Amino acid sequence: MRTLCLTTTFFMSLASIACGQTGDQDYADKMAKEHKDDTPVASPATDAAPASAVSEARVVYANVGGQDVTGFLAKPETLGENPAGVIVIQEWWGLNENIEAMARQLAGEGYVALAVDLYGGQVATDSDKARELVMAAMGNQAAMDDNLRQAYAYLETQGAKKIGSIGWCFGGGVSLQTALLFPDQLDAMVMYYGRLVDDESRLATLQMPILGFFGGLDQGIPPDAVHAFEVSLHELGKDAEIHVYENANHAFANPSGTAYNADAATDAWARTLAFFAEHLKG
Repeated sequence: MRTLCLTTTFFMSLASIACGQTGDQDYADKMAKEHKDDTPVASPATDAAPASAVSEARVVYANVGGQDVTGFLAKPETLGENPAGVIVIQEWWGLNENIEAMARQLAGEGYVALAVDLYGGQVATDSDKARELVMAAMGNQAAMDDNLRQAYAYLETQGAKKIGSIGWCFGGGVSLQTALLFPDQLDAMVMYYGRLVDDESRLATLQMPILGFFGGLDQGIPPDAVHAFEVSLHELGKDAEIHVYENANHAFANPSGTAYNADAATDAWARTLAFFAEHLKG
């Protein structure tokens, strides 16, 4: 009986891994389709200068698998008494200068913003390379989780009393993943059209307020899936605010890319800043 049980468990594990790999490939294929003709040029989301003076530096915030991980840290030149931190998570292009620009904007609002690197220092300049990098990152979930845990701990060493997360595209899904890693520690989570989770037993663990933005024309993260996600969160009694912009495509607010939708992106960013102000500064 013991042998049968172990054998059954072994094959269930293999099936789970295979299912995860298939799901990752399907997701990567959908994202590649959404970004087929896209390039990581700076979008107008990066145009705004920080609202106040900030300092910045490249910092080693983690060591994963024996390799140092370098991110981009931006923070107010003058920190308040109880500063808040934000884990800033890259698009599928990687930690490029456009993500750094968003970290600066958050620092200008008073946050210690750490832009993390999930690609081992690599940055994609075309869709094929981005797909390769995103598959590699998703293929080593344990390393990604370790990376995020150390990012959270690093912000604590910077004096952050409350910590939130934000991400776009691939990073939007990773922002949700970060919330699931810290279900009762993360203080606020923002996701822009990221990969969704439909397992209600996992969603039930989330204790932080949630803010999500999605495009009504998005074929990779379709509106019906977003609606089901929203319904699940509300049925579970979660503090979740989900916005779907009817005429916006996937990546409509990306710091990098050509799908920028000014009306949707401007509204979403204003809501993001108000949300963080309420839950991280309040």
